[in-house]
Amino acid sequence: MDSPDSLDDDASPAAASLAFRELLRGLRVWDTELPSFDPAQAPAEPLPLFRQWLREAAEAGVPEPHTMTLATADAAGAPSVRTLMLHDADERGWHFGTHRGSRKGRELAARPRAALGFYWAAVGRQIRIRGTVTAADPAESAADLHRRSPGALAAALVGHQSEVLGSLEELAHASDAAWERARREPDAPVPSWTLYVLRAEEIEFFQGDARRRHVRLNYRYEGGHWEKELLWP
Repeated sequence: MDSPDSLDDDASPAAASLAFRELLRGLRVWDTELPSFDPAQAPAEPLPLFRQWLREAAEAGVPEPHTMTLATADAAGAPSVRTLMLHDADERGWHFGTHRGSRKGRELAARPRAALGFYWAAVGRQIRIRGTVTAADPAESAADLHRRSPGALAAALVGHQSEVLGSLEELAHASDAAWERARREPDAPVPSWTLYVLRAEEIEFFQGDARRRHVRLNYRYEGGHWEKELLWP
């Protein structure tokens, strides 16, 4: 017969799993009034709508509405995803930056295709984007970095992104030195820093609905122009 201690040990993981499931089921989704979206009024091209939705998310109080997920894949097709900041969105595409030697930099070199995702819970909206990615030249990449904050420059100067870190003390020492250099040299070069531009081939705009009648408008770039279509939720 099992001892009381062993029974407690067996029950504990089950109890933790039950508590976690109850937590998930108790979380509310879109427990607020959501904006409406009429796809018939959407522009012929997706960029103006993207800019409008990001601005409206900011006005609704969404923190850091320019954060996005970036999905890439390595040479074998294994995917990875991470969160980073959007630097710009224009007629060329959606801009972001990283070190060429980081995981995402290496994966984009092997497979120059990616997907982006934006989610703004306060307004029940998400945008999904996928397409091809190109690297900007060194001059444009440097200009992109030096337009950003001193903290962004300091982080770039630390370098070694995605490499194995020996200790937090090592990071603290490198970070202190990078911050000091960023203050001393606001135009300090970071040769590995690269600006990437994703040229969209497909963009989906999703407007959530409390009754689950979500509106999904999809743009596809075909034959030199954008086609629009509605998708089932």
